[in-house]
Amino acid sequence: MPVDPAAHAAPDDAGVTRAPATATAPPLTTSARSKEVRAFAVMDIVARVAQLRAAGEDVISLCVGEPSQGAPAAVRARAAEVLTDGTDLGYCPAPGIEPLRAALREHYRRWYGLDIPLERFFITTGSSGAFLLSFLAAFDPGDRVALARPGYAAYKNILAAVGCEVVELDCGVAERFQPTVELLDAAQREAPLTGLMIASPANPTGTMIGAEQLEELADWCRRHGVRLISDEIYHGISFTDSKGECALAYDDDAVVISSFSKYWGMTGWRLGWAILPEDLADPVAALAGNVTLCAPVPAQHAAVEAFSEAAYAEAEVAVAGYAAARQYVLDAVPELGWTDLAPADGAFYMYANIDDVLGPYANATEWCAALLEQERVALSPGLDFDTVNGDQAVRLSLAVGPEATFEALQRIKRFQARLAAAEA
Repeated sequence: MPVDPAAHAAPDDAGVTRAPATATAPPLTTSARSKEVRAFAVMDIVARVAQLRAAGEDVISLCVGEPSQGAPAAVRARAAEVLTDGTDLGYCPAPGIEPLRAALREHYRRWYGLDIPLERFFITTGSSGAFLLSFLAAFDPGDRVALARPGYAAYKNILAAVGCEVVELDCGVAERFQPTVELLDAAQREAPLTGLMIASPANPTGTMIGAEQLEELADWCRRHGVRLISDEIYHGISFTDSKGECALAYDDDAVVISSFSKYWGMTGWRLGWAILPEDLADPVAALAGNVTLCAPVPAQHAAVEAFSEAAYAEAEVAVAGYAAARQYVLDAVPELGWTDLAPADGAFYMYANIDDVLGPYANATEWCAALLEQERVALSPGLDFDTVNGDQAVRLSLAVGPEATFEALQRIKRFQARLAAAEA
């Protein structure tokens, strides 16, 4: 006869009866969707950088997209004030405090000439929060959402986590690493798409979608009933005459997502925003009320100052530094022997193929690991951005500024010269 473990249980010191340790319980489960989310390979490099720096090593890290200048002075000063001046720092409405949303509305008038109703602005916990809320509101499990490859891995990871089918568009040199209507037509023939995720300037390539191409993509989405979601987090960091084309100028039903992290250098403040079409405003508000309640309120009050003239001026100084760093890389590419360099029109990244200079290393991940150990320079291997062809590519972040970028390039040249000499 089977033994009932509970029959032999005894009260513990608190008088609670517990089953014996030998009792078996049914196994716990994890979601299948979560298993589809890949960890960032570059985090191993980031961890190693931290170890080396803790040991006193001089490491130049070009592997993360974190502006070195930090938040504008006016934002920092306001942050200090709100802690002591009686500002209400409790929960705020889910869409965010009105002064910040009003400042954003004026920002879109200033940069794009767009007059967007205040109720469409939604402050989020970083752009990551905007992606999650927008994807949950716009898509159902099983919906097919297209995006460029190479691209920022968080797009497809979050989409996979919410049950969407990610359709990667193979965007290479011929496509300037950006989606085209021809690629969308091919994907649509396989099965109907529900969404298109674009980014301009893009991570990791820095390429931008011009007005004509964005109009074509927006028109394609309208004709096929496809939701357009545009990541515009790097707007303002541009090496062209445009700060970036806003998708709302071409499709009023698009979702625009951005953040204070890049142009204003406010990564740790965890503030982003979404501009939502009318049909998504209430669903996103309901989701946010359950998931985050609201974005960090002290940071919201401080971020209003990001739209001061002084803060814009500080951001432009940083952009000039990225431009100088970019030029150093462009000048070095012929000597480096890197190929298929993406035309970095904006953001602070350069993405290139290093297949011709891998030397004894099997792939870019091994090459980057060796570069870090030998020359104390950290780059991102391309596998995080392209699981098909990324093993032969690297991404450089110019966010450290021109001086550090120049020194890193000298070390990379020295590393590659040794590899070439060993093969000779």
